[in-house]
Amino acid sequence: MSVPYKYQTLPIEKVFRDPVHNYIHIDHQVILDLINSKEVQRLRRIKQLGTSSFTFHGAEHSRFSHSLGVYEITRRICNIFQQNYSIEKIGEDGWDDSQRLIALCAALLHDVGHGPYSHTFEHIFHTDHEEITVAIITSPETEVYQILNRVEAGFPEKVASIITKTYPNPQVVQMISSQIDADRMDYLLRDAYFTGTKYGTFDLTRILRVIRPYKNGIAFAMNGMHAVEDYIVSRYQMYVQVYFHPSSRGMEVVLEHLLNRAHDLFPKEAPMFQSNAQLLVPFFKENFSLNDYLRLDDGVLNTAFNLWTELNDPILSDLANRFLNRKPLKSCRFEPGTQGQLIDTMKQIVEKAGFNPEYYTALNSSYDLPYDFYQPKLEKHRTQIELQQNDGTLVELSQISHLVAALAGQEQGDHRFYFPKEMIDPRLQNDSDLFGETYRLFASHIYNGALI
Repeated sequence: MSVPYKYQTLPIEKVFRDPVHNYIHIDHQVILDLINSKEVQRLRRIKQLGTSSFTFHGAEHSRFSHSLGVYEITRRICNIFQQNYSIEKIGEDGWDDSQRLIALCAALLHDVGHGPYSHTFEHIFHTDHEEITVAIITSPETEVYQILNRVEAGFPEKVASIITKTYPNPQVVQMISSQIDADRMDYLLRDAYFTGTKYGTFDLTRILRVIRPYKNGIAFAMNGMHAVEDYIVSRYQMYVQVYFHPSSRGMEVVLEHLLNRAHDLFPKEAPMFQSNAQLLVPFFKENFSLNDYLRLDDGVLNTAFNLWTELNDPILSDLANRFLNRKPLKSCRFEPGTQGQLIDTMKQIVEKAGFNPEYYTALNSSYDLPYDFYQPKLEKHRTQIELQQNDGTLVELSQISHLVAALAGQEQGDHRFYFPKEMIDPRLQNDSDLFGETYRLFASHIYNGALI
């Protein structure tokens, strides 16, 4: 009698060598089949950190490797829960191991809907990677759906409900999506490794030693508080030093303006884009299918950009050159509200120097909460981190951690005004240059990296 697909395991465990987790262990046939699906393999062709690789040259890792890492951390958590905190051992607060396969599938597939240069692309073409993730999981034409549907009828929809956080088991949802989950733990460690930023590391082994299930989610033993604090500080440092790096954001602004320019030109130049950017045409038309989306990766966009460098439109060709050859826009800090009139003046100076301010200037703000404690007055808040005391009662992390309390609810980030590097190049600020006086005037409004 053949073993049902959902229970099929590999004759010999398969492993992937990984620089962060050493080995990633595959036991289930379903997981191996999902890894080999074309939708998951596409993630090999999409960088995890987008434009950050222009600042941190080692950050060439893919969303595929991150997805495997999230799967591996989830697998380890399931093992710990089953070994020490199963329903059979501790009752209703325990872990039901029948949830293992669905948790592993959701972990592996949580980012399958990401596109190339994901967040910039989403903003311009009004796509949503989470919605597309759900579509990939639940659309019968995808290999991912066909694999999941072999497990049991309705299984794809159950996996998708974990992504949308509507799945009835909060332990599984929080394992994949909360303030300290397998997703965040992997990307912090992985991004720190590949960017070379040691302060982004934390003690994953210790955190997994103190993680606990309870009826309404996941908690951490009180004696593991310092390991959780370390994780919160690491996350804070990574956002400040890596994710919000001004140069990476400068490249992101170039990319955004590049795609915007192409989008603006398309109605008048449709045949041209049909010949040199055919796979992007459905997005310019704002009428794309799931299959159109799945054909996109970093290579598709970069190839289009390469071809655009030789087009007659000076703005599109210049922006394509700036992006491919790493020429980020420079920036200075500014205070929103109080310096609005000065920003307008700076844009006028940029225009006087021959740059269209619509495509060569930008206001960019990056903010994130290092830790978000529960605030009843807010409609939306993140799942708070609970510490479990010896008697089993729970206390929210910032209530007893002075370090986390100092960070809780405090936004990190800054407001920046972006402009062409030429505007502050001292070599151009001389009378022999046509725009020397204009450049000097512009630079006179910037002091110590801030607008004055």
